[in-house]
Amino acid sequence: MNIYISNLSFKVEDSDLRQLFEEYGEVSSAKVITDRYTGRSRGFGFVEMPDNEASQKAINELNQAEYDGKVITVNEARPREERPTRSSHGGGGGGDRRRGGGGYGDRQQNKRW
Repeated sequence: MNIYISNLSFKVEDSDLRQLFEEYGEVSSAKVITDRYTGRSRGFGFVEMPDNEASQKAINELNQAEYDGKVITVNEARPREERPTRSSHGGGGGGDRRRGGGGYGDRQQNKRW
C-alpha cells in the first residue's frame, strides 16, 4: 500500500520516515518530496509498505499524531491524476493580456469635453 504523509517538518528526511513506519512493519520505500530547484523538503512524502494490514495500522495510529513538532496527516495515497501537458497553443485561459477592464486613465482619454 502506498501511504501519503503531509504536514511534515522541513527537517524530516527519507530515513526518518522509513524509521517511523518500520515500527509497524516492512517498508519498501520512503520518500520525502523535495523542491526540484532548491532541494528543500516540500513538507510531504510517501511510504510504501507491502503488508496492507501493517499499512492500515500505521495509518490509523499515525494520522493526526505529533511528529517532530508538527501534527501529521497520514492516509492512503490516491493515484496521481494526469495533468494536461503545457503547450504554447490553445487551452487554458489568461493568455490574452488585451482583455479586461481599463483603469481610470482609460476612461478619461475617451471623454470629449
